[in-house]
Amino acid sequence: MQDALRDDDIVRLHDDVYLVSGSNTNWVIVKDGADVTLIDTGYPGDHGRLLASLAAVGVNPGDVRAVLITHAHNDHLGAAERLRSAHGTPVLMHEEEVPHARRDFLHQVSVGQVLARVWRPGVLPWAVHAIRAGGTAHVPVADPRPFPAPGPLDLPGGPVPVHTPGHTLGHSAYHLPGSGILVSGDALVTAHPTARGGGPQLLPGMFHTDRDRALESLSVLEGVDADVVLPGHGPVHHGSVQEAVAQARERAGG
Repeated sequence: MQDALRDDDIVRLHDDVYLVSGSNTNWVIVKDGADVTLIDTGYPGDHGRLLASLAAVGVNPGDVRAVLITHAHNDHLGAAERLRSAHGTPVLMHEEEVPHARRDFLHQVSVGQVLARVWRPGVLPWAVHAIRAGGTAHVPVADPRPFPAPGPLDLPGGPVPVHTPGHTLGHSAYHLPGSGILVSGDALVTAHPTARGGGPQLLPGMFHTDRDRALESLSVLEGVDADVVLPGHGPVHHGSVQEAVAQARERAGG
């Protein structure tokens, strides 16, 4: 699935931070000169778009110093192993997400769960798209690695992992303190084809390994000092994380 990347699919934020819209999923490029941190990689079928987005901001795949994974669902992990195997790029994540990325197990919405909800608005077109984009493909990372130490990572942007379990057990958001940006992954999104309306929110319940923990993890995000949120799905949120969390809680009834 190789739709062309459009100019408006890449949004430049503070300095050299870019939010890229793939096919229903986002990834983030953080530049520091010729070096890059890549946060998530889209669906397997987004590989061409991913390479095009790197070229569009003036870097090559070999310039990526590490891929940071928010969580190991196929729509975020899709091209990680291809980058690792082709360029030796380290693929880093929370230690609890490492076995998930290896596919020792898979905590991802099942076909049966989707079929049970196919009558809901947006679910059928999303499911067809997800399958075509590689949502059910087997894309393990052969050598996923846990973060080397607590605190900021020695990578472009100085990203700080923020463990936000619930969507998956090892889900992590990433704070870019120098830019005032939170990359929230699927712990907090602003839209999804299966959701009713836009704005800060949790994904629909079927997507979470543990929805109660996902709701609790909003309190973790609430402590992050950032005024821009880059979600795993949906457009940029301009405004404090606290404001975004309040809206998500209200929508979730929590």
